[in-house]
Amino acid sequence: MRWLNYAPIRALIALGFALALWQLVVWVSGVPRFILPGPLRVGAALWDNAALLWEHARFTAVNLLAGLAAGIALGVVTALNLALSPGARLMLRPVLIFAQAVPVFALAPILTLWLGYGAASKIVVVMLVIYFPVTSAFFDGLMRLPAPLADLALMMRATPLRRLFLLQVPHALPALLSGLRLAVVYAPFAVIIGEWVGSSRGLGYLMLMANGRGQTDLMFAALFCLAGMSLLLFGALEKLGGIRS
Repeated sequence: MRWLNYAPIRALIALGFALALWQLVVWVSGVPRFILPGPLRVGAALWDNAALLWEHARFTAVNLLAGLAAGIALGVVTALNLALSPGARLMLRPVLIFAQAVPVFALAPILTLWLGYGAASKIVVVMLVIYFPVTSAFFDGLMRLPAPLADLALMMRATPLRRLFLLQVPHALPALLSGLRLAVVYAPFAVIIGEWVGSSRGLGYLMLMANGRGQTDLMFAALFCLAGMSLLLFGALEKLGGIRS
């Protein structure tokens, strides 16, 4: 039974058990399929609508990755500036806290009004949602330099830039990875919210259309595609963290 020690095998077993339990509940309860389709029917919807799902999933994936890249880049740059400049900390941190207090999802209709129904509004929604977690986690890591390393930088008379990039940044990478884990969890929800508010393509748009037509199996199929994207992102991040460690 050594093969049970492998995480992917355990994950597949858990998934299989959950799907079997789901199908059993559908069979035993007799719930109408327009309320809760079984996994067999959802699998059939995935197969029958593969081309349609792929077309909309590509649009969602591009917006998701672009928003992630923009949010991570902006968050990293902001955290570096905050760590380097006391003046930036004095001016920007209250603004960041206030901005986080405003629900970004409530801004989605405004962003759609300003940027249109295309990709730009979805990218900005994703960027805003993940910006604060990345900035906050990375900044906290940058500011928690151990005392021995801080003393070493002082003894070597390191400039602020050398101290930042040679000591603080390497020490803060685990904190940055923690922020990225939050980012890849929040980002798929953000892009779907953006597509629900206003879009003519994407998995969120497809879910709305399927809901209006009573195609619950297609809604679940689109949801599974989104979950697959999230798992791929999280797995890639975990792989990156494993390589670093």
